[in-house]
Amino acid sequence: MPPQQNIISQLNPNYFWDTDIQRLDPEAARRLIVERVFSLGKIEEMRLVTNYYGRDKVIDALRTANYLDPKTLNFVSLVFKEPKENFKCYTRKHFQAKHWSS
Repeated sequence: MPPQQNIISQLNPNYFWDTDIQRLDPEAARRLIVERVFSLGKIEEMRLVTNYYGRDKVIDALRTANYLDPKTLNFVSLVFKEPKENFKCYTRKHFQAKHWSS
């Protein structure tokens, strides 16, 4: 991880609409940053985040995410060559009760 580089200032602040971006600590909020950038961001921002945190930490944050939309899950599964079954959000989805299904 590059020393003293503030990754947050290089990301679109709209991704963090519910957070005081001035007080966001890149290390403490790693999972939030990774999830938001991979769900809402551009490829360049995804590369930036991956370079900043490292591939293993990014994959770990995505694996433990409670929710990733289906397109994001497919994308990260293909990009990182990880089976969907390794992602918490995928396995949780299969165990949730399906209401209103016929």
